[in-house]
Amino acid sequence: MSRSPRVKALWFARLERRFHRWRERRARARGLRPVVTGFPGYGTEEWVRVLGRVLIAPPIKRTSTGEFASLRGWRSFAAVPVGSARVTVMIDGVPHEVTADRGGVIDAKLPASLAPGWQTVTMVVEGSDPTEVRVFIVGSDVRFGVVSDIDDTVMVTALPRPLLAAWNSFVVDEHARQPVPGMAVMLERLTREHPGTPVIYLSTGAWNVAPTLTRFMRRHLFPSGSFLLTDWGPTHDRWFRSGRDHKETNLRRIAAELPQVKWLLVGDDGQHDDAIYTGFAIEHPQNVAAVAIRKLLPAEAVLAGGRTVVDDHSAAEVPWVTASDGAGLLERLQAVGVISDDT
Repeated sequence: MSRSPRVKALWFARLERRFHRWRERRARARGLRPVVTGFPGYGTEEWVRVLGRVLIAPPIKRTSTGEFASLRGWRSFAAVPVGSARVTVMIDGVPHEVTADRGGVIDAKLPASLAPGWQTVTMVVEGSDPTEVRVFIVGSDVRFGVVSDIDDTVMVTALPRPLLAAWNSFVVDEHARQPVPGMAVMLERLTREHPGTPVIYLSTGAWNVAPTLTRFMRRHLFPSGSFLLTDWGPTHDRWFRSGRDHKETNLRRIAAELPQVKWLLVGDDGQHDDAIYTGFAIEHPQNVAAVAIRKLLPAEAVLAGGRTVVDDHSAAEVPWVTASDGAGLLERLQAVGVISDDT
């Protein structure tokens, strides 16, 4: 009798865990030790959501300017994740003990009393040097925020194309990645017009590429923001994690954690953003300021396997704008009053 897909996925997940443990033993035998890679998080004046990953990886060379040297994508996936690692998170002098998941990912909501704006916490694993991690504290008076997809929304990647996705993720140098025209300007305008705006980049991309994304965003002048990515690989009941579930779950969590904030949801029509945002706007209209969808160019749409568009957005009862680039979205957001018209 053949095994069910769920049983097969569970078996493969166990095999993956054993493989990572074997790699960890080999790395430790060579004298390498775990370190924490921190990712930008967010929070309020009463708590913070800290994000990071525990890895064993060779040291990364720095350039003459002090920045980490450019890496091709495959090197980001070569590090060894350390599952169930115990990590000390220091917030304003107060230590908190957290445990990484089986993929080494740290995602913990901790009590804190921090002032609005960007703040710094530190994380330590096994006596390593402290890793500074930034968290954006949303003030109690803030009423507007931005949630943006990354792939084909702010960065041209054509993620749905399996071969090109693999090329972009594992081979291409980060300097070769291109921003979607006008998106950095549009997002910068939003943060300038709404002081204290939290920006959350919500993507189905893997945590492995978070450092690359951080450098890409900085190089192309995108507003600093928090990252909510995912961990690739099998779970207890499926071969690969659902990117759609990841986005829907985090949108609901953000709405519950920051109920006073209305979000501008930014995405594209090449994956499921249109349907995800439609459903979220119907369920939580009080948490949505507007939706901005980047339309893929015809050639991009063909290579991406077509568009996934919900034609009727009337049930969402929020402003809905579309355009092929950031400049077009900026004009349409001005028309619906999300951004002021300074002409």
